[in-house]
Amino acid sequence: MGKIGEKLKINFVVSTGDNFYDDGLKSINDPAFLNSFTKIYKAKSLQKPWYNVLGNHDYRGNVEAQLSPNFRSVDSRWLCMRSFVVNSEIAELFFVDTTPFVDKYFVRPKDHKYDWSGVLPRQHYLSNLLKDVDLALRNSAAKWKIVIGHHGIRSAGHHGDTKELVKQLLPILEANEVDLYINGHDHCLQHISSITSRIQFLTSGGGSKAWKGDFSANSHKGMRFYYDGQGFISVQLTPNDAIVAFYNIYGKVMHTLNLSKGLYSAV
Repeated sequence: MGKIGEKLKINFVVSTGDNFYDDGLKSINDPAFLNSFTKIYKAKSLQKPWYNVLGNHDYRGNVEAQLSPNFRSVDSRWLCMRSFVVNSEIAELFFVDTTPFVDKYFVRPKDHKYDWSGVLPRQHYLSNLLKDVDLALRNSAAKWKIVIGHHGIRSAGHHGDTKELVKQLLPILEANEVDLYINGHDHCLQHISSITSRIQFLTSGGGSKAWKGDFSANSHKGMRFYYDGQGFISVQLTPNDAIVAFYNIYGKVMHTLNLSKGLYSAV
């Protein structure tokens, strides 16, 4: 990542969630913050703002601790909120807190404990979140609209499609002509093109571990690329063009997606 970051002269880094394994952070003094973030991403090119969304594993810890602005005094790159918007002039990035949408974390948590402070009552939280996302997207004048969440909407990985997001979030993204939906959760890299809208579904969940040979039963007609190993992606934007590249851990490009306003094609 550091070498590619230097080559591309990146402006910022995005994390698609599950920032701290396996059970989030215990407190604002948890050494995992330094051990899993600051001491890992040391390359000069990665000393840029990091925009982080929460994943389900983060919700198994102290959520308020991970959201604490105090961490910025430890590492000024860190910015993590539940849902927020980053305006980068030609693009706007809409970060969405997807974990509270998933029913099983509430009704079938197994042996896990989730920190739902700030989320309950759940339906009120989700209703307001969906309204805020819809309003922000409708009011956006950005050339590119990119939505980022932890859970996949469309995925052929272990977890498959997130049915709650397909039902509740996807119609809003389609109605507002979102260009990219980027997620983690499934430990793989993949690209699926929507067959009903302009949205490109991109999974970048291979940053730490990968589930080799672990696929869901889902079959997507729009499947363009799937890699069951570790890696990451880059997104380069101009007012009229977007280039998305999928890399393995050696920095080798395995797949690219080229988009132009008014003309969409996958390579």
